[in-house]
Amino acid sequence: MYAEHTTDPDRAAAPYPGDVRPADVPHPCESWPDNGRRFRETLDRIGDKWSVLVIGVLSRDTLRFGALHQRIPGVSQRMLTLTLRHLERDGVVSRTVYAEVPPRVEYQLTPLGESLRAIVHALAQWVTDHHEEIDSARHRYDAG
Repeated sequence: MYAEHTTDPDRAAAPYPGDVRPADVPHPCESWPDNGRRFRETLDRIGDKWSVLVIGVLSRDTLRFGALHQRIPGVSQRMLTLTLRHLERDGVVSRTVYAEVPPRVEYQLTPLGESLRAIVHALAQWVTDHHEEIDSARHRYDAG
């Protein structure tokens, strides 16, 4: 569902039924103040592959770094560390350090991160449902 982008906090977002946007109303991707800089920065952070996977995995449980690393195949420890720091900075993930020996550190989604749960799951489901079509399209493109 699309919502009208507005900078006026007193003006409520106006959804368009059935995801149909009138031709004279710009799509949110094409009508942002600051020429979309903040939109691109946020999408770059939240939409990168490692962030999506971290959000998806943390949507099921609070995890320690090692467990999170094991559940995300292919991510290096360095990339996971950077991703967690960026998501923590953006308020999507919280990091809790327990005063134990050795220290125990756990990561979980914040309420803001929880608000991404359905979006990330929908994206993951779409990839799962369409990966064969995408592979076929890639093979046709590369062959032609």
